[in-house]
Amino acid sequence: MMGGWYNGLVTRSWISDTPDEVEHPPIPLGLNRMAVPRAALVLSIGTVVVLIFSAIWVGISAISFLDDLEASFGTTDVEMLESEGRWIWEISLLFDTCSSREDNWEWPESLAEQDGNFLYPGELRCDWEHQGDGDAASVAVFNRGNETLSLVLEISGGGVVFASGGEENLIINDLGPNESIILEIDLIESITEREISITATHVSVLQAQVRLDLNIFEGTEQKDVHVDYNDRIEVDYIVWNADTDEQLDEGTLWVTAGNDPAYIDGFEWSAIGLDIDSDRGGLYPGVDTGTSHTTLLPPPIAYGNSDDHELKDSWLRFQLKVNRAPLSSG
Repeated sequence: MMGGWYNGLVTRSWISDTPDEVEHPPIPLGLNRMAVPRAALVLSIGTVVVLIFSAIWVGISAISFLDDLEASFGTTDVEMLESEGRWIWEISLLFDTCSSREDNWEWPESLAEQDGNFLYPGELRCDWEHQGDGDAASVAVFNRGNETLSLVLEISGGGVVFASGGEENLIINDLGPNESIILEIDLIESITEREISITATHVSVLQAQVRLDLNIFEGTEQKDVHVDYNDRIEVDYIVWNADTDEQLDEGTLWVTAGNDPAYIDGFEWSAIGLDIDSDRGGLYPGVDTGTSHTTLLPPPIAYGNSDDHELKDSWLRFQLKVNRAPLSSG
C-alpha cells in the first residue's frame, strides 16, 4: 500500500458512558476454572495428532531418501560385490612396472590364459619413474563383476592428485559391469622418492576397498614439458604380445593423449606421462630430447571389446617414445 503504514480513523474506545460491570461482565469462577483445562486438553490432542502425522511424513521421506541413495550408489549387498574371495574391481598403473602388492602371489606365466574372472591374481604395487614436477601417469579401474559400481578414489601419501579435479579424491559413478575407466594422475611436487597409495572404496560398503601402492622416484632425465590429457604428439611405437613377446607392429604416428577415437583406449592413454625438453623436438634437427616408457594393456583396454578381432584375448605391451610436441602442448 502506497505510503507505508495505513492511518485510518480509530474510535476512542477507552471513553465510555457504560458502567464497567456492564461493559465487562464478570466471568463465573467455575467456568473460568474449567475453561483452561478444556482448552489445554484440546490443544494437547491437536499437538499429538500433528506430531503423529509429522513422524509418519518424516518416516516416509527417510525411506524415499534411502531408496534414492541406493538407486544412485548401487547395491549394498556385500555378497554381490565379491567374487573368488575378492572385491569385484581392480586398479592398475598402465606402466609395465607392477608386481604383487604384498608379495602373496606370483605373476602368471600366461596372462591371457588365466582361468579366473580377474585380470591380475591380486592387488598391485607399481613403480613410477618421473621426469620432474608436473609429470603424469595413467591409472585404470576395471569392474570385473555383474554389478554397476560407484566408487570413491583417494590418493594418500601426498604430492599426487587426480588431474580432472586437481584433488586427492574422486568419485566414479555408475561404472557398468565389465567396463573400465582410465584416469590421469599428476605429480604436483618435486619428489626424490616416496610411497603413496590409491584406494577405490565402494560408496556404501566402506569395508569394500581395493588398493594400489605406487613407489614414485626421480628419473635421471628431468624434462620441461610433460604430456597431459588432450596433448597432440608424435610418437614412435613398438607393440608386442605380452605373453609370447612376438612383435606385432611398429611405426610412427600422431596421437591425442587420452582422447583419440582412432586408437584403442590403452594406447591413447599410454601417451600420457611422456616428456620432452622445451624445444619440443622441433628446434634442433637430429637432437633427440624425448623420453620413452613401456605400458602393459589388458584386453579390456586393448582389443577385448572387439569380438571378431584376433587379439581380443591378448595382453599387449607398448613401447612409446615422443619425438615432437606442438607449441600448444602443455
